Amino acid sequence: MSDALIEFTDDTHRFALGSPWFARLTSCAPAPTLRAVDEVSFDIAPGTTLSLVGESGCGKSTIARLAVGLYHPSAGAIRFAGHDLAAMRAAAETRRRLNMIFQDPYASLNPHWRVRDIVAEPLRTFGMARSDRSLRDRVDALLVQVGLSAADGERYPHEFSGGQRQRISIARALSSEPDFLVCDEPTSALDLSVQAQILNLMRELQERLRLTLLFISHNMAVVRHMSDRVGVMYLGRIVEIGPAESIFHRPSHPYSRMLLDAIPDISMVGKARTPIGGEVPSPINPPPGCPFHPRCGFANARCRVERPAYTRVGETLAACHAVAEGRLAA
Repeated sequence: MSDALIEFTDDTHRFALGSPWFARLTSCAPAPTLRAVDEVSFDIAPGTTLSLVGESGCGKSTIARLAVGLYHPSAGAIRFAGHDLAAMRAAAETRRRLNMIFQDPYASLNPHWRVRDIVAEPLRTFGMARSDRSLRDRVDALLVQVGLSAADGERYPHEFSGGQRQRISIARALSSEPDFLVCDEPTSALDLSVQAQILNLMRELQERLRLTLLFISHNMAVVRHMSDRVGVMYLGRIVEIGPAESIFHRPSHPYSRMLLDAIPDISMVGKARTPIGGEVPSPINPPPGCPFHPRCGFANARCRVERPAYTRVGETLAACHAVAEGRLAA
C-alpha cells in the first residue's frame, strides 16, 4: 500500500456543454464535452505540499474540487489514506479530514453570519464540540491561531480587510482538524504585502499541525516559496512533475521553461528570454499529438500526431518528445 495520503490515478473529468435534451431533439449527435482534466496521476505524501501551476483554464481548480469530493472523476480513481474517496465521501469522518481554502475570501464567507458562527459551522456539523462553552473556546483559539483576536468573532466579514478575511477562511478550514487542505489560489486576490503574511502563516501552520497541502496557483514565485513538489499543467494534463528545486533549477519541458522565464528577475535584464507566445488551444477541440505543439519552438512532425509519454529526467517526469529524443538541451 502506498504511503501517500492522497493519490490520483489516471483521473479524467469532462463537462457536458449545452443541453443534451435539446441535442437529442435537434439531431442524433451527442452533446459536446470539455475535457478539463485528462488522465492526471500524482500523489502527495503526508506533511508535504504539491503545487499545481499553469495558465488559467488548464484544469487546476477542477483537480482541487476533485480532491475534496465536490466533483466526481469521469474516469480514474482517487484514493485518500488508502481508501477510495468516492466510497468514503459520505462518511463524516472522511469529510472532516478534507477541507479547502477558496480563492476569494469574501465570496466564500456568508455575509449575514458573524465570524464566530462561520468558524463554528464545521464544529457543529461534525459534532466536535460537547457544549456551547467548549465551542466558544475552540473558536476563540482558532481565531488567535491565525493572527486574529477572540473579539473578532462578534464582527461580520465586511468589517475586515482582504487579508483578515482570508485568515478567517483559514480558521474555518482548520476548525474540523483536517489532515489535508486544498488551497485554490488563496492569495491571488490579495496585495503583495498581505500575500507574504498569509503564505508565511500557512507555512507555519503546516509545520505545527503537519498538514498535507495541494496548492493551486499561477504565480511561480509563490509556488517556489510553498512547495516540496511541483506539477506543471497544460490543457488538462500534467506535462512535468518533480521536486520543486529540480523544476525551478533544471526544468525539462519547454512549457515549464517558458513559465519560469516569465518570472520577473532583475538579474535577467538585457538577457534573452523565451516568451510564451500564442494562445491556449480550445479544450473542446484540443490539437492532436502533444497539446503544446502549436506553441512550442521544438515541435516536429511526431509532436503533431503522437501524444508523448512521460520520460524521466533526473528526479522529474516530463511528457515531451523533444526531451525523450534528446533534442532539448539542458
